[in-house]
Amino acid sequence: MKKRDFRIIDQVNKYRFELRHLTILFIVLIIFQLIIAALHKISLQNFVVKTQEWYQKDSAERLANLTTTSLELLLETRTRPERNAGTERTKIIQDLNIIFSQQVLHKNVEEVAILVTMRDSVYAIDDGAVLYAYIFENLRELPPPTQPHTDAVRIYREIKDKIRANEQIYTTISDRQTFHNFVPFVPRGEFLGAGYMKNTPDFSLITKEVITSFDETALTYSGLILGGLLVMFFASSYTIKERDEAKQLLFDEQKKFLAKEITAQKELMFTKRIYHTHHKAEKVMGFIKDDVRSLSADNIERVKYRITKYANFIARVIYDMKWYDPPVHTIRSPIFRTDINEVLKFLVDNVFERVSVASTMFNFSCDLDPRLPTLSSNEYVIWEVIEPLIQNSLDHAGVSPLHVQLHTHYDAARREGTVIIRDNGKGIREDFLVRNEHGMKRIFLEHVSEKVSPESDHAGYGCYIAYEIATERLGWLLDVENRPEGGCQFTITIKNI
Repeated sequence: MKKRDFRIIDQVNKYRFELRHLTILFIVLIIFQLIIAALHKISLQNFVVKTQEWYQKDSAERLANLTTTSLELLLETRTRPERNAGTERTKIIQDLNIIFSQQVLHKNVEEVAILVTMRDSVYAIDDGAVLYAYIFENLRELPPPTQPHTDAVRIYREIKDKIRANEQIYTTISDRQTFHNFVPFVPRGEFLGAGYMKNTPDFSLITKEVITSFDETALTYSGLILGGLLVMFFASSYTIKERDEAKQLLFDEQKKFLAKEITAQKELMFTKRIYHTHHKAEKVMGFIKDDVRSLSADNIERVKYRITKYANFIARVIYDMKWYDPPVHTIRSPIFRTDINEVLKFLVDNVFERVSVASTMFNFSCDLDPRLPTLSSNEYVIWEVIEPLIQNSLDHAGVSPLHVQLHTHYDAARREGTVIIRDNGKGIREDFLVRNEHGMKRIFLEHVSEKVSPESDHAGYGCYIAYEIATERLGWLLDVENRPEGGCQFTITIKNI
């Protein structure tokens, strides 16, 4: 087999026929078969009708010609009038009447007459005595015929010259079924007029039988084809049904496999997230120990407040260890009244500035808008968003001393709050600020970090966790950009507050 043939087969194999495709194909084939049968029937009917019309005309002309010829032969055998006296005359007239009347006995023949011209007038003769007198006795005053023959006289006036000149049979048709036959009447070689016959041959019985026979054949043929198609349809349907059942079983297996895979990925991500946050909890626990050791009567209230905050954060970290996706009411609820300015101030004073080298390595400045309303969000969930962003500035700034600015602003007209965290460091790599197809900047993706190699199992989770909590759980907007004067700036937008 040629390579081209393989390509054609590959192209065909791309298309998979379903039950609906076979149903449509089955219906189309049946419609085509009905259309072909209808067209064949119409074609056969037209053929039969045309054949019938030709045969009707031929049979009518033959009958009219036979009648006229019979009259001519009868008259030619009696060429001498002096011999036609008495009984002979009566016998001739009787024979002529028999010819006239015998043809009318046919159920399709309505009129028979001889049309002659006398003094520019056309007369119809349908009686043997009148015809005998006209031929042998030179009768010049013709009595009226037994029937009016109006159509025959009218048509003959129009065509008599043609018949005289050509001496051929002339036929006209009226009402698609009635034939008016004019045969030249030439007894003893002399043109005297025309033999007329009005004939209405009926062959509808033959046509009906032919069409009925075709209908029976077409129905039998269509029935056989329909039966064959039904067998093919049900066989194909059964085959496709088995295939669909096999596909459904495969789909169920894939569904179970994907469910296990998703669960495993969630567990892995959950494990990495907990690993990332446990060292923060260890740092806070160190702060608690220091506060307990430094506890005195003078600072008991301040230390108690600080230890309570630390303990609540540790409790939140432990609570997060129990859930892949914590319930919404533990994150956002009307029972929460969180002052985000207070959260920022606490993180600066009691987390980041508690390290011994804070004064030489970095410093903070806060510009907090007191108009910013309290939020219906868990204080320690907000802590999990802001702390990694500030820690990112400390870890990746690359300058000393580092100045970190915290700024909040509230737009009452738009009911929109803004939290800005900016620094004077070296900024973020440009490739980390490129958005993916979902509009998300690369720095907020999992496993993206400058500090540690991307192959590390526990790097690049700070901004990722902050973005996930801010956008997915709190419904905020989080963005980052480099400042023209140097450094980077994280912007949190809180709407409808």
